[in-house]
Amino acid sequence: MGGLLLFIIFGGLILLYAIVKIITTYFIRIIPNNQIGILERRIGGSIKSGFIAMSGEAGFQPHVLRGGIHPLMPFRDFVHTAQLVTIPQGKIGYVFARDGQPLSPTQTLACNLQAKDFQDVESFLRNGGQRGPQRQILREGTYAINLAQFMVFTEEKVYYLPLSREEEEVVKNMSLVILERDGYRPVVIKDSDDMVGIVTVHDGPSMPQGELIAPVVGQDPEDVESYHNNFQDPDKFLIAGGMRGRQYQTLVEGTYYINRLFATVEMIPKTVIEVGQVGVVVSYTGSTGEDLSGADYKHGELASKGNRGVWNTPLMPGKYAFNTYAGKVITVPTTNIILKWNRRETGSHKFDENLAEISLITKDAFEPTLPLSVVVHIDYRKAPLVIQRFGDIKKLVEQTLDPMVGAYFKNIGQTRTLIQLLQDRSSIQQISSEEMKEKFSHYNLELEEVLIGTPASSPGDNKIENILAQLRDRQIAEEQVETYSQQEKASQKERELREAQARAGQQQVMTESELSITVQTNQGKAEYQKALQQANQIRALAEAEAEKIRIMAEAEAEKVARIGIAQAMAIEEQVRAYGGPQFQVMQQVMNRFAEAIETAHVDVVPKIIFGGTGQGGSGNLIEGLIGMFLSDKLSEQLHKLESTQTRDPQVEALRQKMKQSITDKSQNSLPPMAVPQVKKAVPPAVPPVPPKAK
Repeated sequence: MGGLLLFIIFGGLILLYAIVKIITTYFIRIIPNNQIGILERRIGGSIKSGFIAMSGEAGFQPHVLRGGIHPLMPFRDFVHTAQLVTIPQGKIGYVFARDGQPLSPTQTLACNLQAKDFQDVESFLRNGGQRGPQRQILREGTYAINLAQFMVFTEEKVYYLPLSREEEEVVKNMSLVILERDGYRPVVIKDSDDMVGIVTVHDGPSMPQGELIAPVVGQDPEDVESYHNNFQDPDKFLIAGGMRGRQYQTLVEGTYYINRLFATVEMIPKTVIEVGQVGVVVSYTGSTGEDLSGADYKHGELASKGNRGVWNTPLMPGKYAFNTYAGKVITVPTTNIILKWNRRETGSHKFDENLAEISLITKDAFEPTLPLSVVVHIDYRKAPLVIQRFGDIKKLVEQTLDPMVGAYFKNIGQTRTLIQLLQDRSSIQQISSEEMKEKFSHYNLELEEVLIGTPASSPGDNKIENILAQLRDRQIAEEQVETYSQQEKASQKERELREAQARAGQQQVMTESELSITVQTNQGKAEYQKALQQANQIRALAEAEAEKIRIMAEAEAEKVARIGIAQAMAIEEQVRAYGGPQFQVMQQVMNRFAEAIETAHVDVVPKIIFGGTGQGGSGNLIEGLIGMFLSDKLSEQLHKLESTQTRDPQVEALRQKMKQSITDKSQNSLPPMAVPQVKKAVPPAVPPVPPKAK
């Protein structure tokens, strides 16, 4: 019984499972939320064209079943479950359509201008979606995509509904192509890498015959219809007129989500023009523009920027996102270039690595080799002309400068002997610098300087060394002569040194005597200066005393003169008051006579009178008085005579000044009053003469 019961229970479970399985398979289907259901209808009409049943025919239906319970028609509907498509962060997914319009013969990828929603198969097909790999990519996220219509390629796996074994090989090959192009990751250009992205487009119309680089299109962000944002929108790139092939446009620092089936990206270093250089651009693309080299330039044409050819404007120092497939940049140094004709020395620029010493044949048949250096400068504005003419700087050096410089110095060597070549090196260097400047300027170069080394002999030839040895011996002999001469001078200097040392031993005595002489000399000078000062003092005192005496004498003289003039003026006034000088004289005589008689007590009438008849007169007082009166007439004559004589001008000036001063003082100090009239004085009566005594 127990075994039977167990059999019944086990059989019931199996039956229940079978019933549930039948129901869930043919009647309902439960779809988890992380999956989708792809509905396949097995009973119905046949599909006339395509792969997806757009009108309910038998086949894969365009819509998918999302999470939930979905009823089914038994034996007609069958559901294939599949995972949701997940694109991780920073990754790219590629879509391959199994159904749709076929690609045109020139297409590589399907167009997605209208049919761009991969989660709506019906909309995709009705809007003209094309079968095959799509131009549009899937970015980060989760998508409910009908995997019967689309296959989605990601880095982790390929999402698709297997239909046949042959299809698995196609899926595998396509995934490898994407992986080889690193297509599952965006293009990331870091600023620290100094790299540039060169884009090659694999879809679109081909370039015209003869073109190497596709031109730049769709660069205007304001033009929404054609701006492809650096090849991230393939359809807009093609609308803008983009062509397949290597593009002139480059990618710089940034992150770009580019469909690698549409375009691949190659990284190349940026073009760096160092300081002290310029870059001459030789462009392989563009139109043929106007020649800018000038009528006198016959070595090629120069083009403007953007045209095919050598650009007339070089690139200045800096970094450039230059597409090296569209042209090349030849760096030209603008600093001084030192070219060395010497096998053992080479400059860092390597332009002279194939240059060697110049072989000469001198006038006296010696064959030395001459090392030299030439300093050259290239004007940055003429750099395009140099590149157009020679191709690059190394060709310029090896094909032009080397033979030109060699020929010039060979000619110099033939005109001089070896000794002259050695001794005249400086003048040869100067002359060559001047003469070769014109030749260098013909090649658009500036010659700065020519530096000549020492001529050396060829390997195995010792003749030059013998001559140099003789010259050295001669120089040594001359140096010995000079040495002996210097030794003679040294002996003389030594003798002078000994004398100086002897003098130094007596230096104290000499110093004391010299100081004594100096002291005595200074004392003598001091005494002499003191005597001079005393003499000057005495002289000054004498001159002052003389000046004092002179001034006092002049003052005294002026005083006397003033007194005299004053007296004269008083006398003159008195004379005028008396009525004439004779009356004044008579008055004064009478006054003196009266005073004398009074003082001496002399009798007026003499007591004894002596008479006589001599010519000399009696000589008595009376006669004298009479004689005085008789002199009146004489005085009038004298007065007339004095009036005719002129006075001294200085005396007259002083007299007038004193007179004016007296007048001013009298007018200022005295009140006005009547001036008394002065009457003419009457001579006093002469006392009677007493009778003579008998």
